Amino acid sequence: MSEAVEQALELIRQNRPESVDRALSLLQNTVYSFSMKVCGHQQDAEDTMQDVLLKSLPHLAKFDNPKALTVWLYKTAHNRCISSRRGNKNSPAQNLSLDELIPSRYELQKVLRSPGPDPEEALLSGEGAAQLKQAIMAVPLQYRMVLVLHDMEELGTEEVAKILGMREGTVRVRLHRARLFLRRRLSETEEGGPAIIPYLHAAADEEAEAPLRCRQLFAALSDYMDGVIDDVMCDKMDRHLRDCKPCQAFLASLENAVAQCRLYAPHCDAARAEALRQELLPMYAQAIAALAKAERPYD
Repeated sequence: MSEAVEQALELIRQNRPESVDRALSLLQNTVYSFSMKVCGHQQDAEDTMQDVLLKSLPHLAKFDNPKALTVWLYKTAHNRCISSRRGNKNSPAQNLSLDELIPSRYELQKVLRSPGPDPEEALLSGEGAAQLKQAIMAVPLQYRMVLVLHDMEELGTEEVAKILGMREGTVRVRLHRARLFLRRRLSETEEGGPAIIPYLHAAADEEAEAPLRCRQLFAALSDYMDGVIDDVMCDKMDRHLRDCKPCQAFLASLENAVAQCRLYAPHCDAARAEALRQELLPMYAQAIAALAKAERPYD
């Protein structure tokens, strides 16, 4: 659940002008940040922020728990982002194959020799932040939505499933493939080229694929990372990781990629956000008055 949304609901319940202003500020940042991560365009993010906040005004005081508000807010923002997304709106969805994302033996050895950068250090420079944004935007949209909601907005699998209208199992599958894709794109950026070393000799093809036991581990790696795997499989993966240094390095690089995207937090222009709140506050007061009148029609 989003802590910002939880705080906003507590402030809304106080029903004071300053607390409402602070609540709207938290919701603004939440919607804008989510929209930038999904759309990648400032104007689209600002338009989504304004539209979603306007739609929320008649409903904010009616929510009795932050989880319901979280799902409503993100679902509304998700729908607005989809309808306003620039670029190839009509392009077919791109499906990511797990087989294509599982690293080869060559890539595992390369990861073992080249540990990734510290996530915070990677984002200190403008170039690092720009590269991360490019990598996130390269993730196909249906996978990016899950990645943003789960790893960047830090929502649970159940909440993501409700927002996107899909089964929790589908969320887990898309999340894992999105993470693998993002890790590969970040590796390519760090190394200045494709992460997989091209095969120069036909004989090398026999050694190209990772061992079967490693491939089985990669298929469940996100569930292992998030602690949502059954005990038997967890024990099996623990034993494998203890004995397989390339897989240890790959798991570390995947965790590094997730840590980097969690640090990416775009913020709306403060003056623009303030101007919008000044427009919204009177509208919110009118919505509250209308709600009170509806509850006491004969007063």
